Amino acid sequence: MLKIYIINVKICPKFQRSLMKKFLLVLALAALACAKDYETIDSVDTSFRLFGKDDRIEIIAVKDPKVEGVTCYVSYAKKGGAKEIIGVEEDRSEASVSCVQTAPKILIKEKLKKEDIFEKRSSLIFKKTHVVRMFDEKQNALIYLIYSDKIIDGSPNNSVSAIPCRQAVGEVCEFGYDGNASGANVK
Repeated sequence: MLKIYIINVKICPKFQRSLMKKFLLVLALAALACAKDYETIDSVDTSFRLFGKDDRIEIIAVKDPKVEGVTCYVSYAKKGGAKEIIGVEEDRSEASVSCVQTAPKILIKEKLKKEDIFEKRSSLIFKKTHVVRMFDEKQNALIYLIYSDKIIDGSPNNSVSAIPCRQAVGEVCEFGYDGNASGANVK
């Protein structure tokens, strides 16, 4: 016969409030850590796994926080199986990026420098996949590069996508800061 014991412990109200505040803080931090800066589009299975999800290629949409009107579509290999369930899988380094203009005008909010616009964990500790934005002032083009790094041995696998500011329809980039890059918006 199964017996269940419930222990009734009285906790000081001051300690109870303190404990509740700490719990809510941890909950808020966990929610912030899990917040996504991308939108999952879909995935395609590449191999069957008996336990957990199958190995797959996932496709996500990433918006550049400093450039309005650009969306980058990223595809990457994702390992499934039991290791994914417990969070110790190491994803492959193969990834691809294709960035497109998604608005009539591209608004560049501030002077651009090379920086990550997206980063995701590809293994438990040491491996990450990055999407880096660069601006080629001479050619007046936005360039997006995806690559994978590892503390000891990174991968040379990469993919690049470029969006020119001068297109057949004319200038598509507008600079929302004082001073513009290399004469952009000059006809």
